[in-house]
Amino acid sequence: MKSVYNFVVTPKGERYNNTKKVGNSELILNTEISNHEHINREAVVVSTPIASDTEIKPGDVVILHHNVFRRWHNVKGIEKNSRSYFNESTYLVNHDQIFLYKRNKRWMAPKGYCFIKPLKAIDQFNIETEKPLQGIVKYSDGTVSVNDLVGFRPSSEYEFVVDGERLYRVLSNFITIKYEYQGNEEEYNPSWAKSS
Repeated sequence: MKSVYNFVVTPKGERYNNTKKVGNSELILNTEISNHEHINREAVVVSTPIASDTEIKPGDVVILHHNVFRRWHNVKGIEKNSRSYFNESTYLVNHDQIFLYKRNKRWMAPKGYCFIKPLKAIDQFNIETEKPLQGIVKYSDGTVSVNDLVGFRPSSEYEFVVDGERLYRVLSNFITIKYEYQGNEEEYNPSWAKSS
């Protein structure tokens, strides 16, 4: 199956990631269908759009917008699928709903986005656990280099957990400054992200 303007993807696993194995038992973390935190965001690309050129290829694993696999209730209380839904194993996804893709066990950011690892706050007078608006580039579209220490605009970051690491997706043109390393920078990854 091919689409003219959309990627055709299939979920990697289930639609929701709302269970966790604890010993020999399975613990249900969430029973709500509307909570975006427990929706699966990984999919495998089945085919790419016919009408556009893209660096993403069939077989790549992609990180998607949380609404692709989400179910919701309309104003009458009837449960519905997202507009990306074609059938339970097939979804049609726009290019702007794909945030990261993996090929040959390596994550890559599509054009226009960077993923930034937050820094641990080291100021003894600060009660926050992470440094605001600064981080180390983990995945880049080429605008900045991987491992650069950068600053970005307020409210431009969007949180993701990728392979047990908490990262911020930031539009590349919202990165405002490249810093020099001081030597005391420490990446911040909370324990709850490692257990996802």
